[in-house]
Amino acid sequence: MAHDENASEISGSAARAAQELRVLIGRLRRRVREVAGDDALTPSQVSALTLVGKHGAATASALASAEGVRPQSMAATLAALEQHGLIRRSPDPADGRRQLVTLTEAGQDRIAGDRQAREEWLARALQDRYTEAERRTVLEALALLERLSQP
Repeated sequence: MAHDENASEISGSAARAAQELRVLIGRLRRRVREVAGDDALTPSQVSALTLVGKHGAATASALASAEGVRPQSMAATLAALEQHGLIRRSPDPADGRRQLVTLTEAGQDRIAGDRQAREEWLARALQDRYTEAERRTVLEALALLERLSQP
């Protein structure tokens, strides 16, 4: 059921669930990241590569802002990705003084491969570690947790 937004006190169960969910999400994110990597890339490089993939073409300053890092840090990260052949920089057609960063084919393949590896690992883990009834329970819990992502 819905909660009473005027209630000033947070129940013990809500506080415990919030803390345990935060810890679990962090652990699961780290585990899923480990699965995909071979990894010649640092976590910040993987994050920036994924960001470039999401944005399509973007400037380094826009990527730095989206990632919440200093432009100098993003420049160093992008230089490493460029050395790996995962991104390219080209003049911005709207402003030739700026460069747009895009994925190379290798960068696109890397993102797609990482995503597939993570999804396969997670599906296999759910298959091997849970019964059918437990997987249904997980799906029910996920439907409830989906509310947290809503505005």
